[in-house]
Amino acid sequence: MPKGGPIVEKERLEWVDVARGFAIFGIFMVNAPAFNAPFFLYGGGEEYFSSEMSGMIRAIIDIFFQASFYTLFALMFGFGLQMMKDRLVAKGVSYEPVLQRRMFILFLFGIVHAFLIWHGDILLTYSILGMILLLFMKGKNRTLLRSAFGMLAAVTLPFTLLLYAARDFNAAVMNREAIQAAMTSYGEGTLGEIWAQNLTDWWYTNSPGNWPFLIMSMLPMMLFGMYIARKRWLHEPENHRNEMWKWWVVTGVLFLVFKVGPYFFGRPMWFELAQDNIGGSASAVFYVLSITMLYRNSVRRAIRPLRWVGRMSLTNYILQSVVSFIAFYSVGFGFYGEVSPLQSTIFVLIVFLLQVVISRWWLKKYRYGPVEWLWRRGTYKTDI
Repeated sequence: MPKGGPIVEKERLEWVDVARGFAIFGIFMVNAPAFNAPFFLYGGGEEYFSSEMSGMIRAIIDIFFQASFYTLFALMFGFGLQMMKDRLVAKGVSYEPVLQRRMFILFLFGIVHAFLIWHGDILLTYSILGMILLLFMKGKNRTLLRSAFGMLAAVTLPFTLLLYAARDFNAAVMNREAIQAAMTSYGEGTLGEIWAQNLTDWWYTNSPGNWPFLIMSMLPMMLFGMYIARKRWLHEPENHRNEMWKWWVVTGVLFLVFKVGPYFFGRPMWFELAQDNIGGSASAVFYVLSITMLYRNSVRRAIRPLRWVGRMSLTNYILQSVVSFIAFYSVGFGFYGEVSPLQSTIFVLIVFLLQVVISRWWLKKYRYGPVEWLWRRGTYKTDI
């Protein structure tokens, strides 16, 4: 009976690993401020860190990072699943049970990560969306695109119009009670109190009412990733140069209009959903196309080290959370609520640079990162 197996070294697309590494960096840049203070969830960051420098850093993160990197990671997730399916089919292996096991193991990783380490976990969400994604595996290319664009439009257009209609009633809300609870639990609490607060914060963003927005915002990017894998843009970029340039220009324009544009008219609250769903999605495609095309010239040398992090993306994602848990929560160094946006950015840069070095060292000795090894062994039910 034929057996499936993980990708081997000669089959790897380096620029795809670089894109994954870049996504891990961007996710960390957004996650770190949410890990070291409650303001991302409950508002009030402008009041606690009101300096011009803090405002500038928040604006940079909002334009170039917020909603751009979890979408990029979702795109790469869909791309990777489609690649796995294609390899399994080529070997005569039934892909459904293999991919279902893969999603189940990711679900288990997500349970541990979401409830014991970081309420902002994406692994649990990706595992559930991944199971939905399997329903599209036999769909035609046009079905993927129509479904993706349809979901983005269905959640973005009507709700943006509703928010615009109610714009006079929209106001930034600062939940002081929730902020104080988080400050006390994470900054001074026991491990049990930290976990209890973590569950509260996880439920705040993952309650049933939020799931339609999560599905219709993230699943489209996974479908775009599947489509790009089927069209083989990233496999054979030289053969799809004109099409990639066209989409690079289109997504670049949408990126500027929806992510930078709002800052020219006061960045109104009613526009935030469109800014994230349209601007964030466009920027994710723009980033991956930029990396792929840059890999064809001298810039390659500057971005190539990111491939080490990308090859161990799951390990590095969880490692970032573990390091942040130790750095910011009371059971570790206890810097929760005391880290400015500038300090948070410096923290991210230092930790990520160390991850590049550690990932390179690890992959010189082993084929996979430790979490990737567990994931692959469970997926293929064999030593690898």
